[in-house]
Amino acid sequence: MQQIGILQAKTQFSKLIASVEKGEEVIIARYGEPVARLVPFRKPDVPRTPGSAKGKFTVPPEFFEPLPDDIVNAFEQ
Repeated sequence: MQQIGILQAKTQFSKLIASVEKGEEVIIARYGEPVARLVPFRKPDVPRTPGSAKGKFTVPPEFFEPLPDDIVNAFEQ
């Protein structure tokens, strides 16, 4: 794992990507404090199945009722 500054990360981004593709982790820091982490992307082990949550949740009828006036007015500001 290597830690580099933001300016260095900007100028050497393609080198960082090459390191990440090799499986390395890169920490990007601002003023010596870590702010981001570049890690290799891993595909999920199990593919997602559309509709797998069907029947596990129902939307309650009050969801479709109008919002109270104070909430509606908060959006009009």
